[in-house]
Amino acid sequence: MPEDLEIRLKSRGIRPTAMRLLVLEKLTEQQTAVSLSEMEAGFEQVDRVTLYRTLKTFEEKGLVHQIIDGAGLTKYALCQEDCTCAMEDLHVHFYCNSCKETYCLPKVKVPGIQLPHRFRLEEINMVVKGICDQCVT
Repeated sequence: MPEDLEIRLKSRGIRPTAMRLLVLEKLTEQQTAVSLSEMEAGFEQVDRVTLYRTLKTFEEKGLVHQIIDGAGLTKYALCQEDCTCAMEDLHVHFYCNSCKETYCLPKVKVPGIQLPHRFRLEEINMVVKGICDQCVT
């Protein structure tokens, strides 16, 4: 698996340092989006600034995307392998009001947005809130 992680980093133009490999490995283990604090808690010892810079590098290179879940937290999730982080790749995120987890829904695309004349779209963050399949009783 470490070789696969290294290839994945290199394919996005990211130099595979030990820290970057560890962070990518942690992200691949996640089923939901994670905050910086949650990532930090997953390591025995880690420098918070280095972790933050690693996530920002991953984001700049299109390896992860940032989700502002509407609950006051910024979370990160791995992009799909074929993601180009272009508008047509944008998907909906789901925030569970019960367990407080944020899920990527890559098959649910963000609908097209028509803006008024001379407005310029730069980013979209669509979060749907409700109860996830694990919390529904």
